[in-house]
Amino acid sequence: MILCFFGVGLTYAVGAGMGAGQLALCGALMLTLLVLQLSHSLPLWIPRAARHRGLTLSLQAVLTFVPFTLFGAAWLGMPGFLAASALLVLGAARGWTAFAGVAVATGFVQFAVGYGVGQLAYNSLATVLTGLVVYGLSRLSGLVREVQMAREELVRLAVTQERLRFARDLHDLLGFSLSTITLKCELAHRLMRVQPERAEMELTEIVQTARQALTDVRSVASSYVHMTLNREVVSAASLLRAVGIRTDIRVTRAPLHASVDTVLATVLREGVTNLLRHSKAQHCVVTADTGEDTVRFCIANDGLSEKDSVHCDTDRTGVPGGVGLRSLTIRAEALGGRLSWRVRPDGWFELVAELPLQPATDTPQDPDGAVTPA
Repeated sequence: MILCFFGVGLTYAVGAGMGAGQLALCGALMLTLLVLQLSHSLPLWIPRAARHRGLTLSLQAVLTFVPFTLFGAAWLGMPGFLAASALLVLGAARGWTAFAGVAVATGFVQFAVGYGVGQLAYNSLATVLTGLVVYGLSRLSGLVREVQMAREELVRLAVTQERLRFARDLHDLLGFSLSTITLKCELAHRLMRVQPERAEMELTEIVQTARQALTDVRSVASSYVHMTLNREVVSAASLLRAVGIRTDIRVTRAPLHASVDTVLATVLREGVTNLLRHSKAQHCVVTADTGEDTVRFCIANDGLSEKDSVHCDTDRTGVPGGVGLRSLTIRAEALGGRLSWRVRPDGWFELVAELPLQPATDTPQDPDGAVTPA
């Protein structure tokens, strides 16, 4: 479109009856103005000129008004481009002032080249309209470029979020399952000769756990995971009792919102996994109580882990430093809840998740009701 405006200006020069030399000079000056205008309208096309926009604007102003002494009325199409460049380079306040100044100066120039008062309105309006159209087209081009960049950034963020989701889900789901399989395999190996019946029972549970792990991996790959606290409590109790940890469980049987149920089940998995890996616990207590608006889930044990002791003291609550618990914190906060931890005065380590029964910001669900994790 900018090229079309310059083409129209060139036709004015041709129609003015100039000689070959004068017409060549006029074309060269118009070409120079075109390059200067493109450096203002499309700065990415000429990045070196874009670094000196004040200088290029001054040069364009000189080449806009001085040639009137050579070409007269044939040059009246050029001030509109200077008006547009003023808006593009100088910003809002100074730009509009310069824009008005160019329009007024064009009005005076048209008298100098032989036009009368009758042509004042037409020439001034033509300058204003040319400036506004070129400015609008230039801004539109910039906005299109910004939209494209924003789309690329959104795609990059979406890919990053999906990678983080996949990593969190693999850690939360497989950490517990693999720990269970490892411990039960070791137990079955020790029981093989002395208690073959119990060893066979443990092997059966290992197969079930492995199948569940495979199902979990498939659910992660298909972008949704739905777990229930009551089912995970049964698995956790079986595992803890198998390794000789006395377990007390007091969990509500009230139905929970799907996303809340999934997060609490994940908290239980992570808490049990950390207990088995890093502590020497002999007693574990798991509770879940529902109030009017919230559900409070707590898992506590009497064997403070070395890992946890690095990140906490007896007078503070906060977010533990492990990858799994940081992931759980993100999940809890996404539902409007919180995850806290502390060492109680009696020396027990306590992990607490408090979530609303009806989360304010729910995670998306697929058509079958499965929860898509954040």
